[in-house]
Amino acid sequence: MKADMDGRATPRDLRVLVIGGGIGGLCLAQGLRRAGVDVRVYERDAAVHRRNQGYRLHISPEGEQALRECLPPEAAALLTATANSRYGYGMAVYDERLAEQWSPRFTDPRADDPDKVDAVDRVTLRYVLLAGLDGIVSFGKQFTGYELTADGEVTARFADGTSATGSVLVAADGVNSTVRAQCRPADRPRDLGIRTIFGRIPMADAVRDGLPGTLQDRFTWIMGTDGHKLGLMPMVFRVPPEEAVARLWPGLVIEESEDYFMSVFSMHRSLLGMPDEELFAMDGARLWELVRERTARWDPHLRRILAAASTDATFAVAVRATRPIEPWEPGPVIPLGDAVHAMPPSGGVGANTAVRDAAVLCRALVAVERGAVSLEAAAASYQGEMLKYATEALNTSLEVARWSLGRNDLDDLDDLDG
Repeated sequence: MKADMDGRATPRDLRVLVIGGGIGGLCLAQGLRRAGVDVRVYERDAAVHRRNQGYRLHISPEGEQALRECLPPEAAALLTATANSRYGYGMAVYDERLAEQWSPRFTDPRADDPDKVDAVDRVTLRYVLLAGLDGIVSFGKQFTGYELTADGEVTARFADGTSATGSVLVAADGVNSTVRAQCRPADRPRDLGIRTIFGRIPMADAVRDGLPGTLQDRFTWIMGTDGHKLGLMPMVFRVPPEEAVARLWPGLVIEESEDYFMSVFSMHRSLLGMPDEELFAMDGARLWELVRERTARWDPHLRRILAAASTDATFAVAVRATRPIEPWEPGPVIPLGDAVHAMPPSGGVGANTAVRDAAVLCRALVAVERGAVSLEAAAASYQGEMLKYATEALNTSLEVARWSLGRNDLDDLDDLDG
């Protein structure tokens, strides 16, 4: 870090290397680029659509604020246009025979805002976050490790034999972070025992096949008496993505998408009846066969819409969490998102926390660039703030996971209490 004779920070030209082009890493890149900071993103996926992380994503007030803070106005307008158009209906909980159990109510300070970003499609969001980052994001770059240089910089190395050197390396490479494996090998997320099958059901097919109207406009949980749970979340685009792009960002390449329900079928591994290796080796068709087997006695309406699922858009995951969340040593290697605070995907809490990380870290790095603070102090300040809101988010997501599994499946969660 450059400093004057009194030891005070002075302006410097930062070069930020972001490892991971997911939601948090791209949001950070947008914010830094908007502030004039040199940033490069290195993503292991070969292309933007090569990632299975779910579909519909709830955006919290804090997440929306962070996205709007980092995105340029044109991309923020595209975010708004492609957001979910159905909101404010809350949640309904049913048993497998579609007998209503209860309907929790939530408050949201944005409820009356016509431009509220209540939920988005993950793939569409990733395209929005890539808008304007031509030449900044490199795909097909498998990160293998880093080295600290003698002059205080950091060099990232990739599987293709190339390398990049910068002032800062941001670990935005997810729950299986290679950066974390190098600098904190003992710091690994815990398996919660939850196995989830994510799927996508075209809305037109679901409605045609008899989905009751009360299930069409809200987040619906089906609580099976045998411990299997199904979540159905509608994604109705305010404007079809291809139309929004044609109007707001002509020339931007974006994947077309139709309205759909995201389905989340969950169970504890004790109910799975097979080893994880067998589950994770299944293709989409076999996973849906498993779901239909487990719901064979459910209400006929539910069985019909499950039969309409897109089998090629289905995958299984093991849910993990980091607890307690611990800051990394302040310096040029800085964590963001699931690399430092993995948590259950309850209500999009993890993704919203990642974009909040991006906004806070962006402000910290801009302050370094302008000479207001040293890099070490900025890294420590960011992580101190992150630790507070991320721990709160983790606790919230764990409580939702407890509720969604039922009280008989708490062993793995109880191990994380404290």
